Amino acid sequence: MYVIFTLLAGLAILPFLVYVRFPYFLHDLRYILNGIALGKRVGKYSSRKPCYTILDRFLERVNLHPHKSFIIFENDTYSYQDADRRSNKVARTLSQHCKLQEGDAVALFLGNDPVYVWIWLGLAKLGCVPALINHNIRAKSLLHCFSCCGAKVLIAAAELKDAVVEVLPALREQKVSVFLLSKECDTEGIEAITEKIEKASDEPIPPALKSNLTIKSPAVYIYTSGTTGLPKAAVVNHERMWLASFMQTLAGVRADDIIYVYLPLYHTAGFLMGLTGAIDQGITVVLRRKFSASQFWNDCRKHNVTVIQYIGEIMRYLCNTPKKDNDRTHKVRLAIGNGIRVDTWSEFLQRFGNIHICECYGATEGNTGFVNYVGKVGATGRVLSLQKRFQPFALIKYDTERGEPVRDSRGLCVEVPTGEAGLLVAKITKRAPFIGYANNNQQTEKKRLRDVLEKGDLYFNSGDLLRMDEEGFIYFQDRIGDTFRWKGENVATTEVTDVLVILDFIEEANVYGVKVPGHEGRIGMASLKITEGMEFNSTATYDHLKAYLPSYARPRFIRIQSSIVVTGTYKQMKVKLAEEGFDPSVIDEVMYILEEGKGYIPMTKDIYTAISEGSMRL
Repeated sequence: MYVIFTLLAGLAILPFLVYVRFPYFLHDLRYILNGIALGKRVGKYSSRKPCYTILDRFLERVNLHPHKSFIIFENDTYSYQDADRRSNKVARTLSQHCKLQEGDAVALFLGNDPVYVWIWLGLAKLGCVPALINHNIRAKSLLHCFSCCGAKVLIAAAELKDAVVEVLPALREQKVSVFLLSKECDTEGIEAITEKIEKASDEPIPPALKSNLTIKSPAVYIYTSGTTGLPKAAVVNHERMWLASFMQTLAGVRADDIIYVYLPLYHTAGFLMGLTGAIDQGITVVLRRKFSASQFWNDCRKHNVTVIQYIGEIMRYLCNTPKKDNDRTHKVRLAIGNGIRVDTWSEFLQRFGNIHICECYGATEGNTGFVNYVGKVGATGRVLSLQKRFQPFALIKYDTERGEPVRDSRGLCVEVPTGEAGLLVAKITKRAPFIGYANNNQQTEKKRLRDVLEKGDLYFNSGDLLRMDEEGFIYFQDRIGDTFRWKGENVATTEVTDVLVILDFIEEANVYGVKVPGHEGRIGMASLKITEGMEFNSTATYDHLKAYLPSYARPRFIRIQSSIVVTGTYKQMKVKLAEEGFDPSVIDEVMYILEEGKGYIPMTKDIYTAISEGSMRL
């Protein structure tokens, strides 16, 4: 009897002992099983002739629940069947007027709108490859993006006509067909197409038009944000489209969820993780033209949103809105995204309630990624030994001054110890390929790194610095270009930013390195947006930075701006600011320079001259 009692007692406390020893066991097990199931799905889809695509998944959803709400936009609701029929009209119109064939690229220059979805679906039914161009770019950048994808057709929104007209001579020279989503257009070289779409038949499109598709065929071109130069067109094939769409499954999205998509559809997060992920799940999408912090929670309440997305500074913008009694009155249970700071993470949960934040890491063109399915505050993912075996990666030492990885006497890269930040590189294999950028072999080659851990191996260079702790959680530290080196020390701009925004009179900070004549490396500079109704306190700023940062990491220059410029995906723009530097003749905004022992004093032309001539050393 004693033996039986002991055995039962042992079994009773076994779960507790497992939890103590392996606190994330159930989370890990669920993630592994999901990963295996999703891997089998991709294998099954790739074996079909033609391959099974997101479009096929959409058509299944149409047959399964034709009248279920698919897109909710402003005051209109469109069912899955509505979307199918409208996209049939688009496909027939484009096929007739553009003579499009399977594999042709078509550039989309549109803002968030249901028509965006109809056009994408219509092109998919023709086997064409849409190039999703950022609707905020103009002139040289617009032409560059158009040339990248090799498209001979451009479809633009009516409100973007002026931007198209600006580059129309170059487009006509390239014999590009330009269509405007409008009922009329009197500009020669641009054809209005809305009326033609409305009059077209909505009968199903023959599937034979896309009969040659494979899992490796291009599905869409998505452009990098261009924070460090002109955007590049990342080639996203059908396999990668599936993998990105699976993010909702890994995060725990259910068939009865409603997702709020306000991020731009030209971006990976909005299009793949949001829209196509929703199609995979068969759920409803609440689509908005653009993010609005003041209307965010009202939209969530109005449409019973249960899943939200975020990227970059979005969560902090929400935390900065005036507090209301109904901040926790909503049905949102899950947030998926990347780029949330630790302090914002905690503040967001405390203010808006028990929302599971699923932070993830990945690049549109990258061949690896991480998911923080546990919800550990601050981490961008969790690494399991199984994942590293199937998708090998390493964190290697990086010399920010020379702009290249550190190599040993054998010419191989050096892995950083646990807890130390290193450059993330992922091995390029058949299972984890790196496709690169459309019509840009030079930029594609720049992302390839050879002889990393063994002679002859090949890795993808992420350009990001990450660190991993002893539990296997991985943390984003900085972009390579966002890390500057001063006085022989590497400084992460995110670390300086986190310290600056603690001050209540600093609403937002953008930290970067600037070159100084006669000095090696780059010195720190911060562009600040001051909280409304408050003023910049130079003394308090100096005392605060002195208490929290070593001397080499303290911004030597401060620039006060009315707003911090961000990209369409809410990433801070640093390149232009770094190029402008701290020259008062170039910058007409208020600037300060740090004078050790005194604090921040106004920057003047005389001080700039002294620095430039070398009579004043920094």
